[in-house]
Amino acid sequence: MARAWYVLHSYTGFENRVEKAIRSLMEEPEFSERILDVKVPEEECEEEKNGKRRKVKRKFLPGYVLVEMDLPDTGWRAVIAAIRRINGVTGFVGSGGQSKPHPISQDEAKQILQKSGELKGDRALRFGETFSPRDNVRVKDGPFVGFEGVVEEVNEERKKVRVLVGIFGRSTPVDLDFSQVEKI
Repeated sequence: MARAWYVLHSYTGFENRVEKAIRSLMEEPEFSERILDVKVPEEECEEEKNGKRRKVKRKFLPGYVLVEMDLPDTGWRAVIAAIRRINGVTGFVGSGGQSKPHPISQDEAKQILQKSGELKGDRALRFGETFSPRDNVRVKDGPFVGFEGVVEEVNEERKKVRVLVGIFGRSTPVDLDFSQVEKI
């Protein structure tokens, strides 16, 4: 069997502990040739807190850990059992009961690794909060501070939203940056 990426399900919030435990397993001689790599899918986002922008890492697949393994056709049970015994692990995605887990496709693995920055690709820094039409928002920066409105249009590329703000009793469209509004 060739090396492939498998998706491991864990309790949300346990991803980093599971990653650390798997890395410990990788150091043991019986698993070092079978478990090749482990990643917690995270992406870098930009968020604003107390008026300051900063970059943070966020898990974009909470509760999941990617494990690259080279599982043999026979003798794979010892590797899988060792991983399943780790505290916080609930099982592999794509395996039922005692069956051998199914790997994700190369394209799926490539997309996830590109999004997390492990592989070079088209990856843009994303603002922490996402908006969609009809979201109720409050303006927190600029000349319309304190006004509330409804998102009419979202431009992800430019990181802008068009918000219908009530000014003098009329709904007026105002273009704002993502950083200037917050959901209410």
